[in-house]
Amino acid sequence: MHMKNTILFLVMAVFAFSCGTVAKIEKSWRDPDTQVNMEQLNKILVVAHLRNEADRRTTEDRMAGYLNGKGVVSYTFLTKSENEENKERVRTKLKQDGFDAVVVMRLLDVDKDVQYVPGTISTYPTYYRGFYGYYYNSFNRFYDPGYYQTTKTYLVETNIYSLKQDKLIFSAVTSTANPENLDKLTNAVTKSVYQKIKSEGFITGLK
Repeated sequence: MHMKNTILFLVMAVFAFSCGTVAKIEKSWRDPDTQVNMEQLNKILVVAHLRNEADRRTTEDRMAGYLNGKGVVSYTFLTKSENEENKERVRTKLKQDGFDAVVVMRLLDVDKDVQYVPGTISTYPTYYRGFYGYYYNSFNRFYDPGYYQTTKTYLVETNIYSLKQDKLIFSAVTSTANPENLDKLTNAVTKSVYQKIKSEGFITGLK
């Protein structure tokens, strides 16, 4: 690897390390007539719609961590049949157990974009020892070949429902490019949505 490419790689690595995985809010909506005080809520059910059970549990655990100790992960509360088949049974069970709200996260799409990055020609001065000592001779030319770069963008929807009002009170769609793993994706999305909710000011009492 030539010096120029080495420096560029190091700069990009430092930038990526400092920034981490970032989820961008593409669009969001909230019910303008709803104000929520976290201190007045008892329990919030956290649901991640993912096919892989291990991924689902990891995601719900991460989401619940932002809810001031009031988040209850669905995998400890609802059976698989209740999750998939019986809406009214779930509604009754949630109300009987004192839940105030539900947070649902689901993957909408994965957008794959492939782009060609053209090669570059770099020039570096070179010196050589001749009869009269060191003489500047010419510029060596180095060619870095082009390559294909693939970007995977994950679109995730997060919805918050009020069980007392029986309605949607917040919704957001985020995009995250090339997350390193599921945990970093979940953390980025949850953090981005959390900051959006705080900035909107309709849910108070958040840490």
